[in-house]
Amino acid sequence: MAFTRFRPQIWSGLLLAATETRLVYGSPAVVNRDYEGEIADAGDVVKITSISDPTIGTYTPNSTVITPEELTDAQRNLVIDQAKYFAYKVDDIDQAQAKGNVMPQATARGGYQFAKTADTFIASLYTGVDAANALGTIAVTTGAIAYTTLRRLALLLDEADVPEDQRYAVARPWFWSLLLEETKLVDASARGDAGQTLRTGWVGHIPTLGLTCWKSNQAPLVTGDDYVVQAGVPQAITFAQQINKLVPYRPESSFSDAVKGLHVYGAKLVRPSFVATAYASKT
Repeated sequence: MAFTRFRPQIWSGLLLAATETRLVYGSPAVVNRDYEGEIADAGDVVKITSISDPTIGTYTPNSTVITPEELTDAQRNLVIDQAKYFAYKVDDIDQAQAKGNVMPQATARGGYQFAKTADTFIASLYTGVDAANALGTIAVTTGAIAYTTLRRLALLLDEADVPEDQRYAVARPWFWSLLLEETKLVDASARGDAGQTLRTGWVGHIPTLGLTCWKSNQAPLVTGDDYVVQAGVPQAITFAQQINKLVPYRPESSFSDAVKGLHVYGAKLVRPSFVATAYASKT
């Protein structure tokens, strides 16, 4: 009777929700899910096909002979090569003495840890960015320097013909805290929110740069106290995931309820020119 209150379909939904709501790098603001499809297990491959651009020619009436060119296609693979799991148990006596059912809460925490792990993996893809879009190391010690760093990243995106819609920037919380010194952000009118105040703890949108800003402790540490500041659009990175398994069971070696969960996912930087980076150094 240990599983009379266990609801696999409810727990699975709770786990997935906990993962989704805590993703930053894996959120729709930073990545796309265009190729997620049906993921059955680790090792699955999602085929991504791209077509070459047509050549533009000059047409002269009564003279130009038009010969259609044959477009070429290229294919790259999004490999679902990441498989992470958790497994925990709760002793029957502890469960009986606890207030409420601790199993769903523990499962939700497992989802949170899944999210952090996936975010860290997606964040690591910054190493594939085009060399022309990498600013290198910048000592970011004031709000003015932080703002200038973002301005330079936005300029790189402009020069790479990156779409202006849905542009984002992700950095560590300390980077955004410096921007509170910058009047361009403190002044609500400069943010396009005249009559409103900057909400505490919220980074928000910088209209002068066209960037929506996000903070994440998963922003990669490069070396020492240098952290990646990343700007781009969701079209640059594709991400696919699935909570593949969530299994309750009774371990033979103890009187307890146990749950094990499996999270499979993969991510790929499909447009390296659509992301720009800087290494922000605290010192």
